[in-house]
Amino acid sequence: MTTFEAVDPRTGVAIGEYRETDVGAVADAVAAAEQAFAATRHGPRRVRAGWLRAIADAFDAAPVDLLEVADRETALGSARLTGEWARTRAQVRLFAQLVDDGSYVEPVIDLPDPDSVPPRGDLRRMLVPIGPVANFAASNFPFAFSVPGGDTIAALAAGAPSW
Repeated sequence: MTTFEAVDPRTGVAIGEYRETDVGAVADAVAAAEQAFAATRHGPRRVRAGWLRAIADAFDAAPVDLLEVADRETALGSARLTGEWARTRAQVRLFAQLVDDGSYVEPVIDLPDPDSVPPRGDLRRMLVPIGPVANFAASNFPFAFSVPGGDTIAALAAGAPSW
């Protein structure tokens, strides 16, 4: 199994050793995401919105720790990271509002028309999640496009677990 050592980009000092994820661990993660999807797919929107607000609250509760770790790992600097952190937590809250609103499912209802040829029945359509989402994170945007970023949040908002 391949390992690598992460270093502080400013100092070159080691900050941790990491192992490549093996095929079995990836398979386990996929299976867990499939189980989570089956359990949550038809759950109430308010529950998903609550998850998103909890994520935003976690961002709010730990800005110093999150910014410190992100800066140590990326050397992007406090100003750049603070802006990205604020943007990401605001984006999570906006997705929670969208989920509460429900318009993202784009419901369409065509009422029956017995006079049309051929007669048309009651037709209904809405967008639904179809399964788990795999995200590949960007290290140069540790909040906005990484694990907690917009792709993951969008998947969770839609009801699709992300791994």
